[in-house]
Amino acid sequence: MGGVFAPRPSQGPHKLRECLPICIVLRERLKYALTNKECMQICMERCVKIDGKVRTDHNFPAGFMDVIELEKSGDRFRLLFDTKGRFVLHRINREEAQYKLCRINKVYISQNKIPVAVTHDGRTLRYPDPDVKVNDCVKVDIATGKMSDIIKFELGCMVMLTRGRNAGRIGTLMHIERHDGSFSIVTVQDSKGNSFATRLGNVFAISSDNAPQITLPKGRGIKKTILQERAEAEARGEL
Repeated sequence: MGGVFAPRPSQGPHKLRECLPICIVLRERLKYALTNKECMQICMERCVKIDGKVRTDHNFPAGFMDVIELEKSGDRFRLLFDTKGRFVLHRINREEAQYKLCRINKVYISQNKIPVAVTHDGRTLRYPDPDVKVNDCVKVDIATGKMSDIIKFELGCMVMLTRGRNAGRIGTLMHIERHDGSFSIVTVQDSKGNSFATRLGNVFAISSDNAPQITLPKGRGIKKTILQERAEAEARGEL
């Protein structure tokens, strides 16, 4: 992006620092618009759907795991991270655009004695399955908002990191170190055998075995060293 100012995302389901406004997606990533005004016009013509809902606010925050749909052009994307921790628009098919994975951040009993689970994207799921615990992930049907599968957060599950230095890396959960009153630390190992540690809050379960519930972006979440990246660039003739 050129210039000094950037569009500030509106308040919405994702945090200010963990989202991408629709106008950045349309203008910088998809190149469907040249100016902010054109992004506004595209949104006001009700062309953009996020998680199955038409959004006319061009600064609406789209975050991790959101499904962005542009019916006129037949595009469907899921917002994921690449191994450098940057948002990528990962193209998906119609079947996969029907659902998303949501991490459970809080489970409690509401005022009227109704059990409630709160997800990472601000959804409140009433009467969730009693097996659902904090840090688990659930598969949510976008059309109905109901949860179907549960991905338990346990050793051996496949996880993706959503924050920190290793954001975007994917691996198997090897070990959980509980620290009461401080941050619990988890150890993750990717499919190439590299281990790394991060805080428990940065981890997002995407599968209970080695077959992820969503298709993965290019690189499949394996971070390359600078030397590997250089060798590949040389092989492509870019250096």
